[in-house]
Amino acid sequence: MFIYLNAIFVGLLILSNFLAVKLFSVGDYMLPAAVIVYVVTYLITDVISEVYGKDAARKTVQAGFFTQVIALIFVYIAIQLPAAPAFGLQPEFSTILGSSFRVMLASLLAYLVSQNLDVFIFHRLKEKHGEKKLWLRNNLSTMASQLMDTSIFIVIAFAGTVPVNVLITMVLTQYIFKFMIAVVDTPIAYLLVKLAKKEKGTEMIPGQANIANRA
Repeated sequence: MFIYLNAIFVGLLILSNFLAVKLFSVGDYMLPAAVIVYVVTYLITDVISEVYGKDAARKTVQAGFFTQVIALIFVYIAIQLPAAPAFGLQPEFSTILGSSFRVMLASLLAYLVSQNLDVFIFHRLKEKHGEKKLWLRNNLSTMASQLMDTSIFIVIAFAGTVPVNVLITMVLTQYIFKFMIAVVDTPIAYLLVKLAKKEKGTEMIPGQANIANRA
């Protein structure tokens, strides 16, 4: 289960980099399509934190960072390769897969800060509540880290290019959307934790010692 969770985590991260190109509308507001994928990565790290411990979650975050860097390097190389005469979509290919250095930097910095913050808050709450209140640490850690992620990304990527009031609107709009998804995914967190603990052989039963944090 741990391998599958890591694979899903890294896969969603890479996918979010490409989906970010597409913008969709919610009423009068625009959002990058990546938000429907990226928010799920916090759910995955919370499940890994709950079942396999803080160190495993941090290693997952680190693996995700290095994978994104490697992916960006290969995307850049692919864009720079001379297009074959029969391939007439080089401009479109470059537009879809390529992005400015500023946006890439914003994405990576936001990722590093927010994902590590998510793990930190999750485990501080777990130290306080033990195995109880998974819903609380899942929601609080995700909501706090996503606010940090959204703020860092929007400010670094767009500061100076749009008015301050637009920046604030962009942050609030994306965060509200992520906030709602974080609330909805709580039952999924419980399900994934239960499945992972069963596979690991550490699912809690009344009167049994807690071995869930042994990794």
